[in-house]
Amino acid sequence: MQLSMDSFVSEPGPASSETLSNNALKRERRARERQVREEEKKKVTTNKTPENQRQQVANNDTMDPSQFLSNRIKSLALLKESGVNPYPHKFDISMSITEFIDKYRSLHVGEHVENTEISLAGRILNKRSSSSKLYFYDLHGNGAKIQVMADARHSNMDENEFCKYHSGVKRGDIVGICGFPGKSQRGELSIFPRSLVVLTPCLHMLPRHTVTSNSDEAQSKKKTRNHSWTPGITRNPETNILRDQETRYRQRYLDLMLNSEVQKIFRTRAKIISYSRDFLDNLGFIEVETPAMTMTAGGAAARPFITHHNELNMKLYMRISPELYLKKLVVGGLDRVYEIGKVFRNEGMDLTHLPEFTMFEFYMAYADYNDLMGIIEKLLSGMVKEMTGSHKIKYHGNGFDSEPVEIDFTPPFRRIDLIEEIESRANLSIPKDLSSETANKFLLEACEIFDVKCLAPHTTTRLLDKLVGHFLEETCINPTFIINHPEIMSPLAKWHRSKPGLTERFELFVNKKELCNAYTELNDPQVQRQRFAEQLKDRQLGDDEAMVLDESFCSCLEYGLPPTAGLGMGIDRLAMLLTDSPNVKEVILFPAMKPQD
Repeated sequence: MQLSMDSFVSEPGPASSETLSNNALKRERRARERQVREEEKKKVTTNKTPENQRQQVANNDTMDPSQFLSNRIKSLALLKESGVNPYPHKFDISMSITEFIDKYRSLHVGEHVENTEISLAGRILNKRSSSSKLYFYDLHGNGAKIQVMADARHSNMDENEFCKYHSGVKRGDIVGICGFPGKSQRGELSIFPRSLVVLTPCLHMLPRHTVTSNSDEAQSKKKTRNHSWTPGITRNPETNILRDQETRYRQRYLDLMLNSEVQKIFRTRAKIISYSRDFLDNLGFIEVETPAMTMTAGGAAARPFITHHNELNMKLYMRISPELYLKKLVVGGLDRVYEIGKVFRNEGMDLTHLPEFTMFEFYMAYADYNDLMGIIEKLLSGMVKEMTGSHKIKYHGNGFDSEPVEIDFTPPFRRIDLIEEIESRANLSIPKDLSSETANKFLLEACEIFDVKCLAPHTTTRLLDKLVGHFLEETCINPTFIINHPEIMSPLAKWHRSKPGLTERFELFVNKKELCNAYTELNDPQVQRQRFAEQLKDRQLGDDEAMVLDESFCSCLEYGLPPTAGLGMGIDRLAMLLTDSPNVKEVILFPAMKPQD
């Protein structure tokens, strides 16, 4: 198998010798152009015609995958023995595929620019031909695709050499091409190779889009043609070539390679982070980094991962939140700080929870939670508008088998008071002193009456949280602020200035799921120690997600934290919304997975 082509030159074939008359040359050219048009119209189908069977054999579609791998390894070994390096060190490209498309998309149908030399590189993901003289490839790179139209007329090889060479180029191979740009007779932008070299062979057989009948194939192709996904609209996973979720998440490189929408998902995620950075940078915030391993797991109510430092011979915790460190920076005089980074919580896994995820947190001195509601409204509504062209998005919140919901990010967002709304919807009168035993018994009875499940321990915080989920979260499809949480639920939030027993805190819910958590920060060190002590009581009752005392943070507060407001937002859940991904694993490149047998 030949893996490199020394040259593809424009040279007349045997039928174009000098002995032919001009009229004969014209007749041949017209006949050749008709053949090219006919070849371009042909698509690879499942029809069992002899020609298609020959094509399937040429592309190894009927070969066993292990045999395919064995054959390719043997071919590479022969090349190495002959002194050919099948893995070249470098290939000079003159432009990317996206740049090629931008520069030459305005060419007319049938127009060729033969006096221009272009060098491109990418991966071949489709190969088709029913002739030994003409091969078509789909060349992919950087999220874009163009057609490669390899014609024997441009080669100094005879037809047998040309056919032999191209039969050795397989789907998945990374190739470098030198040629000229043009548009085919069907108007498809293409590169016409003068030379082509395989830069990296793909040793494995790539999956193909599976269909059960010709009608299914036609319907699938129609869906693919008409469904070009952009952020904010619904996706159609049926257009994916690779559909098995286990394979997609464990071998993400195959998912990115074969499923065109997946690259767009992660480019969208990157834009979410870039937009957030730019937004805060323009408000005078600075980005910082805080420790990922700490001596105390603080800043959130969550179960931590535990590790061991050999040199110090001590137990450390993977951070569950950067919050306490960020507030220490505000004490130090960095009035506006933010961090985008991984946090780790040793908890359950489901469609919206993974043990490792990305948190976006910022802290702003001389502000309160009312200021943050305005800031996050502006951030999210502006982001959605810029990335989708509208404030409204479509989202399959209940899976792709259900109808999508419309979510409207038009500001201002709805606001509901936590205690007042529960009392109104459940027709309850919750005791004001939520730290009392009376309040705990009242909430436990309320959960039993409304069949709200709450596993032990039945702390007041856990009971309230379950009631919020039952009565309030289910109403939050469009962005909704649930505000003014009780102190017993908010150990780091400042007390409400006009409502005793409550705090100046809000959670932003979208499509029934928490997206943000924020509050006016508690900056009284004595009250903070007291709140930590109250959390200790819950831990003693068996709630291992309750916060622990962080004395270093309390000591820091004694030096003076200015009036401050802080917010945390989950990047992964926001990416789920904007990419129509009902499963959080869709928006994390390498999600945590159970080990295979």
